[in-house]
Order: sequence, then structure tokens, then C-alpha cells
Amino acid sequence: MYGIDTNMTSERTNTAFRSASAPLFSRRLPQHQQALDRCVVRLRETLAIDGLRNPKIGRADFSWTYCGASDWVMGFRAGQLWLAYQLSGDAAFANSAAARKAALNAILQTKAYQDHDLGFQFSLSCVAEWVMTGNMHARDMALRAADALRARFDPSGNYIQAWSPVSPTTPERSHFVSGRIIADSMENLPLLYWAWRETANADFKYVADAHAATVARHIVRPDGSSFHCFIFDPVTGQPLRGETHQGYSHTSCWSRGQAWLIHGFAQCYLYTGEAWFLDTARLLAAKAEQFLGDKKVPPWDYCLPAEVEAFRDSSAGAITAAGVYLIASACSDENEAERWRGLADRLMEGLLEQCDLTTHAEAHGFLDHGASYVHAGLTRAMLPYGDYYFMEALMRSLGHNQFFW
Repeated sequence: MYGIDTNMTSERTNTAFRSASAPLFSRRLPQHQQALDRCVVRLRETLAIDGLRNPKIGRADFSWTYCGASDWVMGFRAGQLWLAYQLSGDAAFANSAAARKAALNAILQTKAYQDHDLGFQFSLSCVAEWVMTGNMHARDMALRAADALRARFDPSGNYIQAWSPVSPTTPERSHFVSGRIIADSMENLPLLYWAWRETANADFKYVADAHAATVARHIVRPDGSSFHCFIFDPVTGQPLRGETHQGYSHTSCWSRGQAWLIHGFAQCYLYTGEAWFLDTARLLAAKAEQFLGDKKVPPWDYCLPAEVEAFRDSSAGAITAAGVYLIASACSDENEAERWRGLADRLMEGLLEQCDLTTHAEAHGFLDHGASYVHAGLTRAMLPYGDYYFMEALMRSLGHNQFFW
């Protein structure tokens, strides 16, 4: 598949699996159900506060700041609302989620607003609405978003360009983004796979497969850790180097990037049934488990020197847990599935013990201790993506299998 050695991926995964010996944690399903119920209550309580605004990042008083016109995180509130509608049948959640299409339509009409995060924005909003209600307008918007995401594919290097230059008058920005892919991109590929299934247009799958293979070859390191970014020559497509943008260093492993990869590769396996996707997800998850040691909430980077403060990142914990539950659900061997559930349960235990805000009446979100962007001083806040994946992980732990990726 596009030059990736899938046999080597499987062997690396099996070696990592055999070497792990972390204890299994007891299943705490009543606590998970209670926490999920609290999430639905919190969303209902904040409907009138948020209106059609989409949370961006939390304030110190546990209220939200809100997204601008094209923010990459704007789809996560819709995703939470659609999950709440699925769980409760309360039309207020569906109406609030569906009413957000006007803001999303502005992205489709403005090319400068479009980048590789179209999957984050449209899978949890328009694809979700189509799945839950059969709304044809939502389906059409999601297909238009998939077309725009597919158009970002660069065949010279077999990758989807991550970010776009702000304008021709910002050469520094253009130089920074050109030829760059990032770990987060794996979570946007399900939009392409969904479009492939909806339309039977194999080009959607071709682009998703090609980009995923490029990520596996260049962002995933042989030991199962990962770069945040990888740079290609934008003219020739020649691979140049791995870097980070949000992690501690170019040689470290940013925990949320590792989490995006775990969940993304596992989700792509569900769409395609191709074993190398699951093998790659298992390799990444085994490395995250090794990095965690006895910790229950990941630090913002897994490879920090002792003198650097290890801020926790609850969003990395929630995304990793959701992805690991997904791996468990895909395993044919029950012993292996139980091992992965044990890891995910441990992460959820950490979130419930150290980060849970659903019992705090003043909080508008679900999780504290989200490390948005440490280099910019954003080290502790509620994050809408952490909240979304917290709900998804709770639901996966309880056996739900209807999601929008």
C-alpha cells in the first residue's frame, strides 16, 4: 500500500504488545454511566448560555470563550449535541446542533477558511445530522466538504496539505505551512471514507489511503512514537524531516498528536477493514501505554526532561481512551481486547479522578486540565475536543457503537 511495509508494521506491533505488562483495571461501568448522564445534563443546562456559539477554550472561571468564523474546533459542540440527542431523544439537542449549519456553510463558501480540518468540522456536524435525521441538505454540505478536503491532496508526495497560507502577503506563513502534514490529519480522513461509501467514488478512498500511508511511513516512528509534523519539498514531494509544532521538541512525542493517530488509524480500519490500519493503531497505543507508566492522565508531551513542567492534558487522555476502546472493539482475540479495555479504563479513571468537572455546578464544560498549546502559555483549560472525546469514550466503554466518524 503506497510503499508502506505492512508486514513490518505488524511485527513492530506484535513486539510492542508482547512486551507490555500493565495490569488490567476493573471495569467501572456504573461510574461511566453516571458521568455520561451528567454530561447530558450539563449540555442541557448550557443550551441557552451558548446559543449558536461554539466553545473554543475555557476561561479560569470555567465559562467558555467562543470560536470565530472558521475555527477548527467549531464542530465539536455539534458532535456533543448529536451524541446527547442519540442518548436522550431530546429534540432540543438536535435542533441546536442542526442550527449550526449556517456557520459551517460559510466555510464551504470561503476557500480561505478551508484546510485539512474540514473533517473535524463536518463529520461531527453534517455527517452526524445525515446519520441521525436523514437531512439531505446536511449530506450535501458534508459531500462538498469532502470534495474540498480531497482537493488539498498533493500527488507529488501523496499527502493532504495541512494548513493554508493566510494570504500572498504573508511569506513567512507560506514558508511554514508549505509541504507540511500533521498527526491531527488522521482524524479528518473518515470524512473521505464516508464520502466514498456515500457516492461509490473511489477517488475519495484513494486520497485517504494514500495520505494515511504517508502518515504511517513518515510521522509514525519505528518504535511507535510519533512526530507532530512532517515536511516535504512542496515542489518535488521529496520527504525532508519530522518536526513538532505543539510538542516539546522535534525528537519528543506530543501526547495529543499520539492520541489523534491512535484514534484515527483505528477509525480508518473500521471503514476499510484493512489490517495495517489496526496494526498501526495498536503499535501507537502500546507506545502510549509504555510512556504512561503508572500515570492515569497523560502529560502534554511524553518525553519531557525533568526540569520542564509536565502539565497534564485531559484531552490527550480522552482521545486516547476513545481510540483504545475502538481498538478493543475491533480485536478478534478477547484476551487482547480485554488488555486494551484495561488501558482505556485506566485513562478514564484518571479523567474521573483528576479532571472531571461534571460535578461542579459552575463549570460549563466537562474536563479541566486541557493543555491547548503549552508554548503559547495555554496550559490548563476546558477544551471542546476533550469534552467531545470524553463523551465518546464513555459511550464506547458502555458498548455504544453509533458514531459519526
